[in-house]
This record gives sequence, C-alpha cells and structure tokens, in this order.
Amino acid sequence: MERERRVGVLDTTLRDGEQTPGISFTPEAKLKIALQLDEIGVDIVEAGTAIVSEGERKAIKEIANAGLKAKVCSFARMLREDLDAALDCDVDAVNIVVPVSDAHIQKKLRIDRETLRERAIEAAEYVKKHGVEVEISAEDASRADFSFLKSLFQDLASVADRLCVCDTVGVLTPERAKEIFSELSGMGFTLSAHCHNDFGMATANSIAAVLSGAEYVHVTVNGMGERAGNAPLEEVVVALELLYGIKTGIKKEKIYETSRLVRNLAKMPVAPNKALVGDNAFTHESGMHVHGTLADERLYEPFDPKIIGRTRRFAFGKHTGKASVKMALEEMGIPAENVSESHIRSIIERVKELGDKGKLVTDADFQAIVEDVLQIEREERIKLLDLSVVSGKSVQPTASLRLSVNGDEIVVADVGVGPVDAAINALRKAISGRGMNDLRLEEYHVDAITGGTDALVNVVVRVSRGDKTITASGVSEDIVLASVQAMINGINRLYRY
Repeated sequence: MERERRVGVLDTTLRDGEQTPGISFTPEAKLKIALQLDEIGVDIVEAGTAIVSEGERKAIKEIANAGLKAKVCSFARMLREDLDAALDCDVDAVNIVVPVSDAHIQKKLRIDRETLRERAIEAAEYVKKHGVEVEISAEDASRADFSFLKSLFQDLASVADRLCVCDTVGVLTPERAKEIFSELSGMGFTLSAHCHNDFGMATANSIAAVLSGAEYVHVTVNGMGERAGNAPLEEVVVALELLYGIKTGIKKEKIYETSRLVRNLAKMPVAPNKALVGDNAFTHESGMHVHGTLADERLYEPFDPKIIGRTRRFAFGKHTGKASVKMALEEMGIPAENVSESHIRSIIERVKELGDKGKLVTDADFQAIVEDVLQIEREERIKLLDLSVVSGKSVQPTASLRLSVNGDEIVVADVGVGPVDAAINALRKAISGRGMNDLRLEEYHVDAITGGTDALVNVVVRVSRGDKTITASGVSEDIVLASVQAMINGINRLYRY
C-alpha cells in the first residue's frame, strides 16, 4: 500500500506578507499571528527579517521564545551582519536569499557567478556552525540559467537543509514548474517552492511544484505579499488536500478564523469573491442555486464549508426566489407554511425592487420588508436619541451617545482611535451587561453614494453572536451617524429572533 504523502508548509505572512505595500505589523500583532499559525499546524513560521529594525528583532525573538511547535525562521541576505542579527534572535532556521539569475547577480550584486557561489556557501556554513538550520532561497530562479542553478544547488546541498526555487516575479507556468522540480527532485535535494502571483498562477505553480517533488511550499495567509502577492495558504492547502489527497498537517477547520485574524490585524480586506475565504465564497443568491443547495449542498458547493470553518449563507437581491425567502422566514421564527403565497410574492417583489436599484439588500433590510408585508410590529431594543463627537489634532476622539435601551434612557461616552471608533465603543459600553455582551463586529465597510464633500455614505456592517450573523446598513451625510445607525440596525435585528 502506497504511503500517504505529506508536504511541509512554510508561512511567510510575517515577512513576505508584511512587504505588502501599506502593511506594517506591530510586534504584538506579529506574535498573535505567529501563535495562530502555530495553532493551525504550520511547520515553519518565517517571522521577519531581523536586520530591518530593532522592533523587528524584538518581534522575531519573542516569537522564537514563545514555545511554538513550529520552527521559527528569519530571512537574511548573505551579509554577516544580516546573519548575526538573525542568529541573535534565537531562531531555529535562517532563510538566506541568494539571487541566481544573471540579471540579479550582475546588476544588483555586481559580482560574477563564482563569487556568488563562494558567498552563498560561506553564509550557509556560517549559520550551520551555530547549530541553526539553513534554507537557501534562490531568488529569481525561474529566470535563471538552469544549468547554473543545478550546479549551485549541488554545491549547497551539503550545507543547506532546504533549497528553495523562487518564482520571484511570478512568471513560472505549471508546465515549467513541473520540468524544474522533476529534474531537481531527482538529484536528492530537499526542495521548497516559493511562488508569486503576478500572473495569477501562484497556486497552480505551487501545486505543480509539489506534485513534481517539492517537499515544502511557501505561502502567506490571504495571499498577501509584494505586488500581486504570494501563493495563498488557504488555496494551496485546501487544493492539495481535497483535490490531490496530499496532506499538509494544517487544521483546515481553522483556516477561515486565521484569514479573518490576519485581515483584521493587517487592516487589509480580501475581495468578496476571493476563493475560499472571501465573503461570497459560500454565499448563494440565485433562486435556482438556493433551491438546488437546499435539496443537496453538493449541487452548487465544491465541499462542505465547515471543512474550513465557514458556514453557508443565502443573500438577498434581484435573483432571490421562494426557497431562500421561506428558509429565511423559518430562521426568523416565522413558519413558512403560515405565510400565504401572495405575501411570499410581495416579499420577493420588494427585495427585487431594491436589487434592481443596485442596492445591497442586507439581512436587516430583508427583515424590515418581511415585517412590513406581514404587518408585524416590533419594538426596537435600542433607539438613538442623540449623538455628539469631539475630535481634533490635540484631542483624543470622544463620542457621547444618548440612547433608549430596553426602554431605559441612558447617556454614555467613550474614546477611540477616531470618531467612528469612539462612537462604536460608546455603543458597546451602552449595551454591555444588558444581555448583549456576546456581540462581535465582523466587518465594517463604507461606500460613498454621491460625490462631493457632502456625499451620502452607506455604511454596511456584519455583526454576529454565536453562530448567527447579520448584515445591516446606515445612510447619512455624517459617517459617524451612519456607522452608529448601521450598528443599531444590526443589533436590533440580531437580538430580535
């Protein structure tokens, strides 16, 4: 019986992922992400580049001494100061970048091939003498002279634990990846693959590399990284495991929570249609798709979303049909069999009317339509009576809210990093201890509806409690007021059913 194959995962979210323009993690954020990566089963966490700054060294050293099961690695150039900085951080491994294409050797380093070979070997030997693992990342390997790459790898094989083929500018194709890794894997090296996504091929190339002999694959959460990013952890892992039967050791049920943690700390949203972790990945709107999914989930889903820690969701819009309306009514505690066909048609017409106007139909919108059509009167648990905000260059943003909560009028104030944050914090404080402590703000999004400085803004939030999630919106010329309205709309609907 053939032995089940296992490939190792090196996650470089904290190094290559942090090189995403505009992203900079604090040491505290880096530690949180590293702990989460360790929890999901990553084999190697590349924690950063030690030579970059004192803060970077502090973060790497803290991660290296956090008791992770995963090995902790620092990126470094072939320079002694880089290597010493990495070694001083107590890491388990150093990833030494060695440019291997002639363009990089001649134009960036301004040396020849043989000098490069000598420096690479010397750097690897120096790290190994300190009892630390070495990975050699052959930069721009996909554009290098292949004969030179092979000879360099042969010379480095005795002093390096892993040799990585880097598709630095994302020009590799799966066919070429197969050729490169098939030939190199036959030479006895422990190979890694590091692919970039400039042509949208990072996942395909990473998989081709693994199928052709790579024993480790480099990834980042949500595909973060330089330019178009790196091979996304979620795509590579799930494809290898579910499509090819190759194990990675990753706890797939924690993939989505990891994606959300990273996107929140990076303050970098992912596209709604992003594979696996985008908001729409397991969301159905079309009446035909909803009907089919309710009959058999396999009809319109490649696998059970629970596998990666997600739940399926049904959205409302101009494609909404009876099946999704009846299901949503049941979730609201309204037996669908008690609702007449004419009322169902009225609800669908109202939803489609909003959809035809290009409006996002939130869960709160849908519930409001249902209550209006069925003439259900509900008393709002929270009502906004007044709002004031103080913000300025030398003043910490402070918001004061006057609210009616469960019939009691209260005034509450809080501070934040900005006026919106201060207002939301004040709202949280107002509902704390009133049976609404389990509220989570999952997502916050702002769109300008009209142009100009007096533009109407539409704030959409996604809030949840337990396994129940709801979307709601607020519209105003004042972004703070729109944000508070969106949150209150969501909270009122979330705690109603």
